[in-house]
Amino acid sequence: MESITGTSIGVTIGITIILMGFCSFMTGQAIANTWRPSYQLVPYGLLLGLVDRFLVYALFEGELLSLSGYIFDTAILFVITFAAFRLTQVNKMLSQYPWLYERIGPFAFRAREGADVR
Repeated sequence: MESITGTSIGVTIGITIILMGFCSFMTGQAIANTWRPSYQLVPYGLLLGLVDRFLVYALFEGELLSLSGYIFDTAILFVITFAAFRLTQVNKMLSQYPWLYERIGPFAFRAREGADVR
């Protein structure tokens, strides 16, 4: 695992998943709450990946320029960011338009039967 991430598994869990994962979750929520499109998550996700690599380097002497570590960490952060975006978007649609849509899962909604959605 260290050859992929450029650091130990504990640092990967602590910094990438817990600390930066929280930042990614909040980023996804912020983009969804302001009704912005999902493609705007991409530059934020890439920047969060850079911040993650820097924190691993500065605090735990990990590899700063590890391409595989950057790709691995950024992929994890993208998953968290997009999941938070979709969760927030679905909740927002259902709370603002309860007469038009109904929930069919945590990440999906559909038009209610008889609702005229165009």
